[in-house]
Amino acid sequence: MGHGSSKETNSAPSSRASRFRERLRNYRRNLLHRHGGDGSSGSSISTSVEDFAGIALLTLRSAEMKFKDRWLACVSLGEQTFRTNTSDHTDKPVWNSEKKLLLERNGPHIARISIFETNKLSKNNLIGYCEVDLLEFLEQEPVNDLEVLNLLDPSCSNTVVGHISISCSVEDPMETEKSFTRRILSIVDYNDDGELSFSEFSDLIDAFGNEVAAKKKKELFRAADLNGDGVVNMDELATLLTQQQEREPIMNRCPVCGEVLQVSDKLNTMIHLTLCFDEGTGNQVMTGGFLTDKQASSGWMFKLSEWVHFSSYDVGLNYGSSAANIVVYNRRTKRLEEELIDGKIVLSMRAMYQSKFGLGLLGVGAKEILQSISEKQEKKMNTYESVEEIPKFIKFFKDQVNMAEVKYPLEHFKTFNEFFIRELKPGARPIECVEHDDVAVCAADSRLMAFNCVDESTRFWIKGRKFSVQGLLGGEIDSRTFEGGAIVIFRLAPQDYHRYHFPVSGIIEKFVDVPGYLYTVNPIAVNSKYCNVFTENKRTVSLISTKDFGKVAFVAIGATMVGGITFLKKKGEYAKKGDEFGYFSFGGSTVICVFEKGAIKIDEDLLENSARSLETLVSVGMKLGTSNNKRAGEDFI
Repeated sequence: MGHGSSKETNSAPSSRASRFRERLRNYRRNLLHRHGGDGSSGSSISTSVEDFAGIALLTLRSAEMKFKDRWLACVSLGEQTFRTNTSDHTDKPVWNSEKKLLLERNGPHIARISIFETNKLSKNNLIGYCEVDLLEFLEQEPVNDLEVLNLLDPSCSNTVVGHISISCSVEDPMETEKSFTRRILSIVDYNDDGELSFSEFSDLIDAFGNEVAAKKKKELFRAADLNGDGVVNMDELATLLTQQQEREPIMNRCPVCGEVLQVSDKLNTMIHLTLCFDEGTGNQVMTGGFLTDKQASSGWMFKLSEWVHFSSYDVGLNYGSSAANIVVYNRRTKRLEEELIDGKIVLSMRAMYQSKFGLGLLGVGAKEILQSISEKQEKKMNTYESVEEIPKFIKFFKDQVNMAEVKYPLEHFKTFNEFFIRELKPGARPIECVEHDDVAVCAADSRLMAFNCVDESTRFWIKGRKFSVQGLLGGEIDSRTFEGGAIVIFRLAPQDYHRYHFPVSGIIEKFVDVPGYLYTVNPIAVNSKYCNVFTENKRTVSLISTKDFGKVAFVAIGATMVGGITFLKKKGEYAKKGDEFGYFSFGGSTVICVFEKGAIKIDEDLLENSARSLETLVSVGMKLGTSNNKRAGEDFI
């Protein structure tokens, strides 16, 4: 189910999973029958019904840590994060905190549990984490009700720093409807007798927000009171709601949050109402409303900065207060994550790149200063003394640098730059569809933005006023080859593996060095209208001739603090996709690939995130797209 081992406690019936799957199949079959039979009508409803996997109740019970502190836990799934209360000062925190989570077959299903110590005023420290595949509860026979999982060190996933006890159950859809009815009844059951008088029933109909139903209260009450005893019990209310939702829905609005419901979509109405109510088990319900675990665990200093609009969390362009926290979407885990960056650096970048004053500085010598700083930093990071910076670097980026996959141990590196351009163990980055050259892959561990054309890139991401393919490639490359073609941006942050690889198989036709400055490639600058990062920075353009994609321009772009761009292949060499192409020395940097028009069909999830101005965190070898240009290889040598 996740990282760690389980301890046997209370055993569950071995047939529970099979019974659940059978009930789920029957439930879907009934919904399909109600909404169009075989799906020929109401296709959007049928699709969502087929994708519905259940509602998981995840409970964080307790943990065993290696030292005493006040602890809190966060659960992240997809684009939402929840947190527990803070425990007492102990090495064995107890939370008994729960949350219901919607599971979809093709949606996020790997939940990350993060444990923070909270002894800092402004910053809580991440100590350990584990990942739980919630869908596995549908696929396997349960052994235990309670599972004990290893908590792993964020810096090295081979190291165990504690243990956490959790329980997880997937709610039977039939039971979901029944429990929903119980919760509906409890809203207006003022005397808690489990039955509704006419006055209580009348208040409930008013809460549903249906004016037509409100005028027919007596008629509906008589229809619900099947045994004629003058009250409506839970079973009678459930029957009424089911029958009326089929014939003439009476619930137009959620009685809890007031949201307008799509009455024709029974499944999603049920899901919404189920998640909107608390079960009332006596356990503490986790607090929601967060995008990332870092936001959920933040101390009072960050909450104050949010209150005064100095910083904020949001998905989209990184401008103004939202530039203080860069949120990306992890493609592997299907979760939102926050990129780690020093607060002082954020402040300086916002001042320089997102203001007219900063623009003025760039015009009166700041460009040369950035160049000089980068050159000095390059020399410093190549000295033997710089090796002392490695532990500090790993500590700061401990959640985003996995030493378990690095090829050599720390003692191997004699300078910081040797560590920065570190190699990974064989197999750490598998290449998708390695034998199929008509499938392109991601060129770097990076935050990716992909667009079908340049116009889309400038609408959703690149805000510099002078960006164009011609400006990007320089004067020696015929940019007409790439007019109207797709553009893919791979942004490497300092914590990333800094070796870049071939996204396609082909022959290197040429290299062209384009001189320029060394602006940062951080989104704070890319999203700014005051500078033109990609067309003014120092860069090297390589042209790759391929059989399946035609010509592909591969642009390696330097940035502030980048000591150099090194290529490991030469003009005229043939390379397979996934082969190592080169590396960036210290600093953040970017690779941009430009394709001929119509040559590649980029994966939809990458395009959808990019249209939201949301970077996707990818790894070398992940699928980028497929060739749809059958004549692309006619000029291939």
